[in-house]
Amino acid sequence: MAERRVTVGWPEGLHARPASIFVCAATAAGVPVTVAKADGNPVNAASMLAVLALGAKGGEEIVLASEPEPENSQNAADAAVVLDRLAKLVAEGLDELPESF
Repeated sequence: MAERRVTVGWPEGLHARPASIFVCAATAAGVPVTVAKADGNPVNAASMLAVLALGAKGGEEIVLASEPEPENSQNAADAAVVLDRLAKLVAEGLDELPESF
């Protein structure tokens, strides 16, 4: 399982607009991704309701994870790239998805 720990860069946390940006990115990722508070249970990162329910605040640490299919080594490489991109998005608190995402 690939995992990244990242501090939420949006001052308002993963709420409303930032959550929407994050969920769109996770949905577009092409690999299953989960998100959790550092001490919490993981939820589907592509679910707006699940991400909002986390209640992740600005400055809190969250954990992004993806478990690629074992028989697909390309999928594992894709998962690592996706997690890096999502981690950067969250850490920088971007106001919109980069065009290259």
